[in-house]
Amino acid sequence: MIFGKLIKRYKRFLADIILDDGHIITAHCPNSGRMTGCATAGWKVALSISKNPKRKLKYTLEYIYNGQTWICINAAYANTVALIGIKSGVIKELSGYESYIKEVKYGNSRLDILAQTNNNKCYIEVKSCTMVTDKGLFSFPDAPTERGRKHIAELLQIVKEGHRGVMLFIIQREDGCGFVPAWDIDFKYSQNLIDAKNQGVEILCYRCSVAPNDVVVIKSEKFFEN
Repeated sequence: MIFGKLIKRYKRFLADIILDDGHIITAHCPNSGRMTGCATAGWKVALSISKNPKRKLKYTLEYIYNGQTWICINAAYANTVALIGIKSGVIKELSGYESYIKEVKYGNSRLDILAQTNNNKCYIEVKSCTMVTDKGLFSFPDAPTERGRKHIAELLQIVKEGHRGVMLFIIQREDGCGFVPAWDIDFKYSQNLIDAKNQGVEILCYRCSVAPNDVVVIKSEKFFEN
């Protein structure tokens, strides 16, 4: 990891950074959301360096420090962190299956994890959460998400077929308590999530301890409907 300060994040996938040595670089930003509360100019950042000579951008923005907590803004980490948390028994609701398969096709898309023992199947969709509300609650999504609504519908169909369907929110920051859907950002997603919960889709929210190159699931957070 190398460190610097954020100048600005723009065009979703780009961020200008001033490194601690004074150089100004443009980094890849691996987060398609709005990064609400995660992209304030002047905040400390941690970046990785790619050794791939074919990459257009050498640097990747991985973590941002807001003065209270490191925030992992690389949404792709959530799946790996979740699977480690499941296999280690921290996410106890999902432990005990004989196998865990990543990126399983279902319907017209892929769900993140399939846990199974014989004919018992549990489909798990993982979402990376990096937003905190004014009331100190973790919240998702930070931008309207049609793809997210499709995943809810698929989990609901899975439950109707007699399998477990789980929406797992992996919270990649430490400065909040509890979880609530972001009604003010995507009302339809939030309503669909509650409707699916009432029809058997399980909702799990787990918070991580976060430091550069060290994101670990540590505890569950209570889910509030509003």
